[in-house]
Amino acid sequence: MKLSLLLVVTGISLAYSYHMVIGNVNNRVRLYNETVVEYNAIPFMKRVKYYFVALPGNEKIQGIQALDNLKSTSSINITAGGVGHSFANLRLKSERGRGINYNIGVYVSDNLL
Repeated sequence: MKLSLLLVVTGISLAYSYHMVIGNVNNRVRLYNETVVEYNAIPFMKRVKYYFVALPGNEKIQGIQALDNLKSTSSINITAGGVGHSFANLRLKSERGRGINYNIGVYVSDNLL
């Protein structure tokens, strides 16, 4: 009984993530752009902001990594483009009464290898 309860609590805590990693961010890719997106809190309000990145030429995005520096329950979604496209539009939404602070990295293929 105690073991099953421990496994359930561990599974829930692992499934509740603060970060978003889409695509390949480890193998044969290079970091194209790294940005800290930060917005202050407004009391009793949720902040919704958009972040847009576009790549020059015909390069394609291989991965997007967004790390929540506040470890809050804010969310981040890809609304347009993303992996396989040359642009990405990200929607950041804070929890009520808290700010947004994400470290966003965009990875492209490493053609030098």
